[in-house]
Amino acid sequence: MRLPIIAFSPVLVTVVTVLAYAVLIVFLLYTHHVVPEAPTWVSTYPAVDIAGAWQDLQVLSSRFHHYNTRRNDEVRNWLLRRIETLLKSNNASFRTEPPAPGVSSPAPVVIFNDMVSNVTMSQSRQSVYFEGTNIMVYIRGTEDDDRDWWKDGDSYEGQGGVLVNAHYDSVSTGFGATDDGMGVVTILQLISHFISEGKRPKRGIVALLNNGEEDWLNGANAFTRHPLSAFPRSFLNLEGAGSGGRSTLFRSTDTEVTKAYESVSYPFGSAVSSDGFKRRLIRSGTDYSVFTSTLGLRGLDVAFMEPRSNYHTTRDNTKHASIDSLWHMLSGALATVETLASASGFTFNKPDPTHIEGSEGVWFDLFGQTFAVFRLTTLFAVSVTLLVAAPIILITLTVMLSRAERWYPFSRKQRLQIDNADDTIPGLPLDGLRGFFRPIVTMIVSTAVAVALAFLVAKINPYVIYSHRYTVWAMILTGFTTVAWFCLRGADFTRPTSLQRFYSLLWMYIISYILLVGVTILERNLDIAGVYFLVIYNGAVFVALFISYCELFALPKKSEYAQLVVNSDGLGGAESIASSRAIPPRSQNHSRSRERPTTADTDENANENTSLLRNDRGTTFAGYGGATRERRASGQASSTLIAAAAFASDDEALTQTLGTPYPNEQPWSARLPSWLWILQFLLVCPIPVILTGQIALLLTSALHQTPADGNPVLPIYLFIAGLTYFLLAPLLPFLHRFHYHIPSLLALIFIATLIFNLLAPPFTESNRLKTYFYQTIDLDTGENYVSLTGIPDYIHSIASSVPSASGKDLHCGEQDLAKYAGLSSCHYPGPAPRVVKNQDVGLPESTPPELGYKDWLSYNVSRAKDANSARFEIRGKNTRACRILFDRPISNFSVEGGALDSRFEPVGEDGSDEVRLWSREWERGWNVTVEWKDDDENEEGSVEGRGVSSWEREDRTAHARRTEQGGEKEIENGIYEQEVGRSKEREAGGMDGKVVCLWSDANEAGAIPALEELWQYMPNWSTAVKGDDGLVIGFKRFAV
Repeated sequence: MRLPIIAFSPVLVTVVTVLAYAVLIVFLLYTHHVVPEAPTWVSTYPAVDIAGAWQDLQVLSSRFHHYNTRRNDEVRNWLLRRIETLLKSNNASFRTEPPAPGVSSPAPVVIFNDMVSNVTMSQSRQSVYFEGTNIMVYIRGTEDDDRDWWKDGDSYEGQGGVLVNAHYDSVSTGFGATDDGMGVVTILQLISHFISEGKRPKRGIVALLNNGEEDWLNGANAFTRHPLSAFPRSFLNLEGAGSGGRSTLFRSTDTEVTKAYESVSYPFGSAVSSDGFKRRLIRSGTDYSVFTSTLGLRGLDVAFMEPRSNYHTTRDNTKHASIDSLWHMLSGALATVETLASASGFTFNKPDPTHIEGSEGVWFDLFGQTFAVFRLTTLFAVSVTLLVAAPIILITLTVMLSRAERWYPFSRKQRLQIDNADDTIPGLPLDGLRGFFRPIVTMIVSTAVAVALAFLVAKINPYVIYSHRYTVWAMILTGFTTVAWFCLRGADFTRPTSLQRFYSLLWMYIISYILLVGVTILERNLDIAGVYFLVIYNGAVFVALFISYCELFALPKKSEYAQLVVNSDGLGGAESIASSRAIPPRSQNHSRSRERPTTADTDENANENTSLLRNDRGTTFAGYGGATRERRASGQASSTLIAAAAFASDDEALTQTLGTPYPNEQPWSARLPSWLWILQFLLVCPIPVILTGQIALLLTSALHQTPADGNPVLPIYLFIAGLTYFLLAPLLPFLHRFHYHIPSLLALIFIATLIFNLLAPPFTESNRLKTYFYQTIDLDTGENYVSLTGIPDYIHSIASSVPSASGKDLHCGEQDLAKYAGLSSCHYPGPAPRVVKNQDVGLPESTPPELGYKDWLSYNVSRAKDANSARFEIRGKNTRACRILFDRPISNFSVEGGALDSRFEPVGEDGSDEVRLWSREWERGWNVTVEWKDDDENEEGSVEGRGVSSWEREDRTAHARRTEQGGEKEIENGIYEQEVGRSKEREAGGMDGKVVCLWSDANEAGAIPALEELWQYMPNWSTAVKGDDGLVIGFKRFAV
């Protein structure tokens, strides 16, 4: 059956495929980059004020507000006032906790001003004591307990409610508009909505604004110590790792809670990102991990994710964000929390708070409009079904076609039955095997080209993807397509076959089947959900291949086809056929050209003046598909004499019986339907390309600027090369029908993008390279130096661009701190900081700050008699963050006034090398007791046994050299330790180390001139962000 309108012709194939890919690419890019416009007012949320939320965001992000800044306290007080204003404007009845004198009755809304909770915990070989300053608003649900149950000291035993969380602190070098100002103002609007008339939820809501997320997730950990933490059963965490765009669902605990996100108007996200966190491929963390691991809650993690070059920088402000992005997060949070808090179908009650129930989920959006979510077990069942059922179906069809004598693939000849002929008559060539290997060869060659391009760019200009991700994509996509077309079109030009589409789909299926085996193992053993696109891809290819199998039923039986050829009037009977034995068969091409030769041409006798290619007109690629092309290569004629003779005649009966095949393809293929190709294209292209394209865009946005954090670049390019195959493989069954114009254009684009990617500057003013800054001061000697960490190829030139380092011998080397792995650090003397005012240490304002260093930090340490224990009393000026660093691990510690919790170990199994101290009050200080084991009980006490910052290593080296007391031994990492003449304290089981205080406030001009100098003089394609909890780190040594 042939439908000329949608026939498998070059013009139609080129137009349909190019338009389809163009439309899909445009829609994918539009969905990824264009945020839905924010409305001025939403009738379903009358209490939500979008313009007011934007104004709140401008106030919140006007200055740096890290936990260790004075501005942080101002933000906290502003938030308390803003919450009360919202409650009063909605005429809500509320009270505060702790309550005012004389107020004790329960209220529908309770504000918790938590100035009590503290947490002592450890991670790896570091211990933390933190005092929280969280703000919580409890909106009592209609089905909640009416009592103030948190006062009883018991865990909440009811059905529980919903926690929605954001942190109101920023990093010390970022204004925090997106990280996490948008989350904070979103929660403010959630409070306004759920306290408004008629909007009270069934399940109660805890709105948590935690303080201290940017340093070890301290605020969320402090919340776990509050009685209110026993109430929630599910949660929504709001975060930011960029400066706008769409908010992305990038983590979820299970299928059931993820279904709450289905109600979002503009869903955005994929389970692929969740797998990245599970496998620890993404370095950063959020409060999500605290709520799941410590509280055992089930919930969602939603965050902004790009551009990452603005993350934690001064560009994380409202100027580089948008109200549309704010609405995208706000509208999604409203719908999600409303579903979690109101739908009775969600059962998140669980007896064991340390175990997360629910099933692993698979989820993804389609063009930001529709959201699909289902269980991983469902995906596994589909995978197993495809692995088992699909091959059985294809084998069954193969058997049916063989019995029906219609299995032309892999068939080379058909035996002829001719009366009065002997058994030596050759079979009729079918050429069914022709073209079998060309698809897989094309796939291998094209993919190899894509991989080679990845290695080439990674070698010549490795960081170009940082600023030019889409030129990298364009280069690899066009390179793959151009090479694939050249291979397929060249093969079809020399040896055309009607089974090209069938064999392409067959090889695509074989490859996807092999991948599906691995995917099914990952689903079953590792709970990997992000492979859903491969399962759908395999299913789509299988259905398309199934159609190709069904097409073969339209072909004539091979015996009937052979008899038709034998009975053609154009043959000279058995005698002519027998004479063909004298011609040795070589290649098979029993086909007609697009126009039959005239009688004169046919009957013309060849002589010495006759061209050997007399009928071979229009044999170039440009002539492909032309109306007058003819090909009759002498090397092909020998094996196709029989069929060619029949179709060269004017036997109208044969033509009417078989139909007209595509020019130069096997005559028996004339019966193949010419329109089913478009159905196959619609199966293998749109859905698989959409799913793969969304993953490609999501992961590219998440990864392309991570080399600034020390991630290797080659895996990013290889990831692009790998996904290129899945994006363009649906084109391969149809690519041989392409007109040469499109591949020629793509070849030009490939050349242009290749040259650009090899020569373009990798960093631009709009995509600045991040470097990591901190300044260290020896408060005993007054020595200070700046540490600047970044990509090795660029960090030296950046550091040398500032006046303080210009013309000086910079000390640059490998950075060994875990989170900066892969980067290098440069050190140089910096201008003296003024983070502590002279008047605070009793000096005139005009005095150089170096003279007051010794008074910035004071401590007293005393060792217990006959015990490996010491007590530290530490006070720092104008700070509420200090540390104690130990030369060997401690086995236990406690802070006066601190509470212990069985869920948290003060010290890990291998001990702790440092204790980090955070106070909610300025300059109050800490009294800390530490314990340690004897040297023979702990052989891993040296500093090389743990990750230490380069400033600590540099200082230890310098100090060891200054205090040389005999022989020194330089060990592998450049640290000098005394191998003889150890200190008397150490010989007696004592302890050496440092007391450190941190200063993180860069709001006041002149406080940290080294950082200001960098921002002013470093290249415009780079910027400096915080490299430690403190921007300025001052220390003194101790020995007990």
